[in-house]
Formats: sequence, C-alpha cells, structure tokens
Amino acid sequence: MKTSAADLLREYGPFPDINAVHGVSFDGRHVWLATGETLTSLDPESAETVRSLNVPADAGTAFDGQYLFQISGDRIQKIDPRSGTVIATLPAPEGGNSGLAWGEGVLWVGQHRSRKIHQVDPETGAILRTLESNRFVTGVTWVEGELWHGTWENDESELRRIDATSGELLERIEMPAGMGVSGLESDGRERFFCGGGGSGKLRAVRRPG
Repeated sequence: MKTSAADLLREYGPFPDINAVHGVSFDGRHVWLATGETLTSLDPESAETVRSLNVPADAGTAFDGQYLFQISGDRIQKIDPRSGTVIATLPAPEGGNSGLAWGEGVLWVGQHRSRKIHQVDPETGAILRTLESNRFVTGVTWVEGELWHGTWENDESELRRIDATSGELLERIEMPAGMGVSGLESDGRERFFCGGGGSGKLRAVRRPG
C-alpha cells in the first residue's frame, strides 16, 4: 500500500457568510460548496465565490455532468444548477450520511460514524452495494476509475484510495495534523478539493500520479 504526505497546492477562504464546508463538488469549471443553508459556487482560479443557491446543504454534494445532487437530511435532492430548482428527491440511506460522489452512472454515499460507502441508484435511492471502511468516512470522489474517500478522526485526516469492489485500502495520503477533511472531490485531473469543516476553508491537494 502506498502512503504519502499531502502536497497542498492552494488554500481558499475563509469566505464571508460561510461558517463551515460540509460537502464539495466540481462541475468542470466551478467548485460547489455545501455550506448548511446554501450551495455556493467558487471559481478555483480567481478564488472568488460566484453565486449561491438556497438549498439545504448539510453534507455531501455530487455532479453528474448536468445536475447537482445534494444530501439534505434524510434525502438526496437533484438540483438544476442553472436555476436552483429541485427537480427530484431520493431517499438517502439511513444513518449519518456525509460524502457524495457520482461515478459509473451511480451515486456513492459515504457514512461518517458507521464507516461505510453505499453505491446508490440515482433514480430510486436503492442501495446497490455497501463497502466497509475502518475509519470515519467524510467525503467521497470518483476519478478515472478510482474511488477515493476522505477521513477525519481524532484530528487526523487522510485521503484514501480503495478498491471499488472489495473496499480494500490501496493508498493513503496523510493530511497535516489538525487539518480536517469534510468533503472531497476531484477536478478530474491533478487536483483534489477538500472541504475544511468548521474552518470554512477549501484546500486543493495534488492527486498522485
């Protein structure tokens, strides 16, 4: 198993009116931050927030190429990012959902204290498969056939690459001490975007390889 220290590329924030970052997604141009009462988009080049949608956003966020998906309590809302309209609602898996990602035509839902990642049908919310982790799961992303998740436990955070079929741990990136990860998304290339929880910050970390 490969282990490395995080190569921090950039830190964003804190931002006005954003007290915490609960989830992160990327639409190819902007990073979307789940900030509790709103979804806020950020230009990662200028580091400026662009717009906000009034959608409850207390955990993970995902983007399927056209729509945003947002965990809001016991449901997952499918949102048109242009208008902010909620166009569908799915039941979320029961029990402490945290991370959310889109990959291979399905949603991946991370669960914090139960240390699980569920593969979920994006039309019905049905759980298709479940992977177990030995650490809290705080964010999930899918990039180029790889499943990664963030973890944050006892002031220690990592980005972890796992086998998407077995859940086996394949690679670990260790974040600096005290730097939490509350959401995780890839830009599809060389960067991971990591939500910073109650710091209200977003951090870019180099993706290995």
